[in-house]
Amino acid sequence: MTNEQHASLRIEHVPQTLRELAVERLRAAIMSGRFPSGYRLVERTLVDQLGVSRSVIREAIRYLEAEGLVEIQPRQGPIVATLDWDKARQIYDIRLRLEAAAAADCARLLDTSARADLQTALQRLKEAFLSDDPQVLYDATTRFYEVIFVTAGHHIAWEIVQRLNGRISRLRALTLASTDRHVSGQARMQRIAEAIFAQDPDRAGEAVREHLTEAAEIASKLLHVANKDDQRMGQ
Repeated sequence: MTNEQHASLRIEHVPQTLRELAVERLRAAIMSGRFPSGYRLVERTLVDQLGVSRSVIREAIRYLEAEGLVEIQPRQGPIVATLDWDKARQIYDIRLRLEAAAAADCARLLDTSARADLQTALQRLKEAFLSDDPQVLYDATTRFYEVIFVTAGHHIAWEIVQRLNGRISRLRALTLASTDRHVSGQARMQRIAEAIFAQDPDRAGEAVREHLTEAAEIASKLLHVANKDDQRMGQ
């Protein structure tokens, strides 16, 4: 990693929630691929890179471990969690069931207030797709889905999705960078929102299924290629 890359990670100003900022920087480094699968998260190195204390780094790593982005390996310590197709397939299966149901019920129950909230979230999402900051897209996408789940009344389902959000965003970063999409990720989200605005539950659920089916197919191809590359490197 170059000195310039180190500098882009460094935290120059101390906010009130330093641990949260450290989590955001490390999460972004993982989702962007700067810290790839299996990358060792060495405490001393991260202290130098981010310019924070060891206690902050430890807290951030524990938080990212809870998100499923970090694994603790015996005799090796914390590493960036491996991302393989078996894990990804399970995440997409869960998302498809929960998000399709939430979108359908959101369309059924949409009122004036929820419509305004979703329009605001959609506009923020459109702006986030133009940003170079992965955290901005992470936050905007989370808010978009939060409005859908809360409007649908699927609060427990949303809690489940939140626990997976780190890994979901990592997969999203992987598939958004692909040129294999027939329809852009932004256009897919627009279709979901338009179906909800039209209060068409069937169309809303189908828009989610189309979006996640294509994303899963892209992730499967990319992860199988990555797995083959890892196997060749290990030979």
